[in-house]
Amino acid sequence: MRKNAMSALDQVKQHLREGEVYRRADLKQWASAVDRQLHQLQEEGTLVKLSGGLYYCPKMTAFGAAPADDEALVQAFLKDRRFLLTSPNLYNSLGLGMTQLYNETVVYNHKRHGRFKLGGRPFRFAMKPHFPSKPTPEFLLVDVVNNLDQLAEDKEQILKRVQNKARSMDKRTLARVARDYGGARARKFFSKLLSEERLSYAR
Repeated sequence: MRKNAMSALDQVKQHLREGEVYRRADLKQWASAVDRQLHQLQEEGTLVKLSGGLYYCPKMTAFGAAPADDEALVQAFLKDRRFLLTSPNLYNSLGLGMTQLYNETVVYNHKRHGRFKLGGRPFRFAMKPHFPSKPTPEFLLVDVVNNLDQLAEDKEQILKRVQNKARSMDKRTLARVARDYGGARARKFFSKLLSEERLSYAR
């Protein structure tokens, strides 16, 4: 009986890959008694529970077990590859004089909304109809205006700096990004700003 139990466990283990995140449903297809085998795999350290229904097969390094990769974690949680990982900390790359640091990763996606802890790390999931495949400078500038109310900064100062930054960017690209990814406030803000820019060039 013991031999059969170990054999069944080994059958599950042969499908596991270091650094991958699995849902209970993924493991169920290989397991003969998924809950018992999950318990055994956690006891021996082959799997680590990250949150309800999510498990991580640790990737070992010279410094010990590496944490789960954000992309693998979010992909397993959403059961979807269509998402964008970003953070208000990326706004610092725009040179807007922002000094606050934010301990949260933002996930634009089509399925979930709300704040969740995955693997002990905070994520804010925001459902959006459209988002780019990567956070370009133009997207980040529009995103600043989209999320202005959530920033712990002087909002008037930030908007002035956004205006200055916009003047150094490609106007057509910025207008397209604002149209495609901006909320109502951001679309209005950039439409007015870029219209004023065009008028100043025409004079």
